[in-house]
Amino acid sequence: MAQLRRGWFVLREVCVAKKTTSCAGLGGMWFSTDAGRHCPDCSQPVDACICKQSKLPEGDGIARVRRESKGRGGKTVTTITGVPLAEDELKALASALKRRCGTGGALKDGVIEIQGEHVQLLLDELAKRGFKALKSGG
Repeated sequence: MAQLRRGWFVLREVCVAKKTTSCAGLGGMWFSTDAGRHCPDCSQPVDACICKQSKLPEGDGIARVRRESKGRGGKTVTTITGVPLAEDELKALASALKRRCGTGGALKDGVIEIQGEHVQLLLDELAKRGFKALKSGG
């Protein structure tokens, strides 16, 4: 027997081991390992996981390049939206474009952000890579 002190009271616990031969005797909760490991996000078996599959973004397939400075403390950023690539390929493209411009940047929610004003350079580079690219904004 174990004693626990809580405030002014002393509680006593009595542990009783149950012997059972059926799953119903376990209290209704039991686990099966027939399917193997499961993904914690989609609860599917790891082999049939649907959350890690890369999806193509919806849109018209035209990459739009624009210069933005609003909400960035006066800093100019060139953004590219609508590139019809999966997440991994989009990350590789963003890295290559940052190297081409010689600046930093980021990939946020499918939008490639390149620091500085590089609209024409990025339009030429995207056209060279086979994307249909348009200048957007003023």
